[in-house]
Amino acid sequence: MTDQPFTICLWFDTEGEAAANYYASIFADSKINRIARYSEAGPGPAGSVMTVEFELNGQKFLALNGGPHYTFTAAVSFVISCADQDEVDYYWSRLADGGQEVACGWVTDRYGVSWQVVPAVLADLMADPDPEKARRVAEAMLRMTKLDIAALQQAYARG
Repeated sequence: MTDQPFTICLWFDTEGEAAANYYASIFADSKINRIARYSEAGPGPAGSVMTVEFELNGQKFLALNGGPHYTFTAAVSFVISCADQDEVDYYWSRLADGGQEVACGWVTDRYGVSWQVVPAVLADLMADPDPEKARRVAEAMLRMTKLDIAALQQAYARG
């Protein structure tokens, strides 16, 4: 069995390089590693970008320009665990720029990739052994688009 970490492949029509650069501009610990281009053998136009290998926060990705055959859905999303509201606001504003704010901390970026921008404290609040506290947090979260830590904590503390 392989001991190598997984690489996440994201299938784009033609915008893989732009997307990789966009994501690398958002996440501090990021880099573009290698770009491969189509040859005369195709199937893309010779010289155009075929793949871009890049890393975000140490996670390896491969952007593949494979044509319009597949598109992203919210069935797969990336979760960003944020330490505080400033981080939530930072990632939210950048990923929503040119994209779409959805609900409950979900945002779809300009390339159609879904992200969950979630305060790290949310898991503890939702998993509290007191079902009433967990219910109040869930109800508050379900009314939000971008998650608001203070409002979630306020819902938790009410009672």
